[in-house]
Amino acid sequence: MTNLSTSSSYPTGPNYAPGPIGVAIVGTGFGQKVHIPGLKEYPQTQVVAVYHRDIDQAEAIAATHHIPLATDAIADIAKMAEVQAVSLSTPPFLHYEMAKPLLEAGKHLLLEKPTTLSASEAKELYRIANANSVVTAMDFEFRFVPPWQRFKEVLDDGYCGQIRLIKIDWLVSSRADASRPWNWYSQKQQGGGALGAIGSHCFDYISWLFGPVKRLCASLSTAVTERPDPKAGGQLKPVDADDSCLLMLELVEGTPIQVSLSSATYQGRGHWVEVYGDRGTLVLGSDNQKDYVHGFKLWGAPAGESLSELAIPHRLEFSKTYPDGRIAPFIRVVDNWVRGIEARRAIAPSLREGVYSQLLMDLTHESHETGTWVTVPHFDDYLARR
Repeated sequence: MTNLSTSSSYPTGPNYAPGPIGVAIVGTGFGQKVHIPGLKEYPQTQVVAVYHRDIDQAEAIAATHHIPLATDAIADIAKMAEVQAVSLSTPPFLHYEMAKPLLEAGKHLLLEKPTTLSASEAKELYRIANANSVVTAMDFEFRFVPPWQRFKEVLDDGYCGQIRLIKIDWLVSSRADASRPWNWYSQKQQGGGALGAIGSHCFDYISWLFGPVKRLCASLSTAVTERPDPKAGGQLKPVDADDSCLLMLELVEGTPIQVSLSSATYQGRGHWVEVYGDRGTLVLGSDNQKDYVHGFKLWGAPAGESLSELAIPHRLEFSKTYPDGRIAPFIRVVDNWVRGIEARRAIAPSLREGVYSQLLMDLTHESHETGTWVTVPHFDDYLARR
């Protein structure tokens, strides 16, 4: 069922035409917290439709956010002339089945991470997007956070010299409480777990900051093995999704990387990336446990000197910040996406980067299951392989 009672004058056609871009919202959890506010704030996007599997919920959300159209069918979104683009933030087990018909209909796509449940699914979406000349974006928002952008600039300028070691810690307490309810996040087969939630980000920014990975070795674990299911009267249900992940990686040029990820660490130190080189050291980090974007600072030290905080240039700062730190970088993701749509060209991070992140997640599971180092295939060869 689709509520089409509100007519509109939004641009039509499967791809972008000059004027505001009509965007449909698919996924109304994170979508209502970040995607809808961000897309409404951005001047060149117009939220014109919302999907929810329950039509009553869809219509209620549409009324709350003043969105003209509501539907409980992805097929309706694919057919709507008012919709040129879709922002998709449902749980990962729904990404492939929802994104595929939208891409086939020529809708530009902004997709939340993790990309899909497997690299093969992600690669198929990438091919469909290319075949239909649509512009895709992945919400790998750390690329758009000012201290991270400065970190990238300083690294590229050779501040550290020859890098000897990279160390990443992302230790938070979001899943430390065993009374937190059981849901899709508790299930490996539905894309739950710390690897998908935060490891997908790590794999993207490792590639962005340091280059491709040659091989990896991983160990996944689940500390909280049962959670109460509110839909079953609080009955405990088993958890098989990881809440901690330990990784060793080697870059193509030989640099080792040590990664510790956990969502089950009370008083965890937060999110830190440390780079040690023969000319200097860089440390980027935040101990903010309530907002994973706000709070990052950057420190540096030439070889033999003490660390000192490095200033973030005004040109990189957000023009506006929000109580929810995720909104400002999301708006930059949207801006990058819209520029790609306007120019009819691929941007990064796109589904290409999404495939890469998903490939490394698949290989992480393979390494854990086999107890061995796993070689990462050359990415262009992997993309070309049927």
